[in-house]
Amino acid sequence: MEDPNKLNRVVEARMKLKARFEEKIKLTPSVADDKPMGNGKPNRHGMPTTPPGQIITAKWPVLDLGSQPNISKEKWRLIVDGDVDHPVTLTWDDFMTLPQTEDTSDFHCVTTWSKLNMHWQGVRLIDVAALVHARDTATHILCHGYDNYTTNVSLEEALKPDVLIVHSFEGRPLPAEHGGPARMITPQLYAWKGSKWICRIEFLTHNKLGFWEERGYSNTAYPWRNDRYS
Repeated sequence: MEDPNKLNRVVEARMKLKARFEEKIKLTPSVADDKPMGNGKPNRHGMPTTPPGQIITAKWPVLDLGSQPNISKEKWRLIVDGDVDHPVTLTWDDFMTLPQTEDTSDFHCVTTWSKLNMHWQGVRLIDVAALVHARDTATHILCHGYDNYTTNVSLEEALKPDVLIVHSFEGRPLPAEHGGPARMITPQLYAWKGSKWICRIEFLTHNKLGFWEERGYSNTAYPWRNDRYS
């Protein structure tokens, strides 16, 4: 991870990945639907501020599976493996040397609340995928959390530019109760698609159901289509 040319290689691989999935991304509902879909500034435009059935909240409610892992940055690791050419295990220092991105987006919880205009800092999922050289045969990822949570995301959704592994919120370290030190966010999907306390990203050649998907929640999870359950 100390190679001085690493960032250049990540950027080059990112562009190749983007080109490979560009058409698929254009066909996703948040891009292809007649009405703007997806997250805050770029896509909400003059449409209603929340998807169907959602209520705006100023607070950020805490939801989990009944446990909140306490993972220090020193002990935190992110395994990225599966259908990739160069699997890695990232330390916190490794993670922080990857290209850093700031973004403002909305957060839609399937339990009917939405928090708008949240300011994040982290690493784009596409840059992680570029680092490990996701293979042409990869179609999905399965995200794993330190709390044994799992969730699946198609690559055309995961590679969108607002999908981040975030370490900061509003300029401060991500609180532990919200998945710190790092969690994934999926602004154009319901928030359960972003694993808290993320510890592994597994690239797959097929779709594999995660925790809530196995219990009847939607595979696709598009908020603007009220796509909550399968």
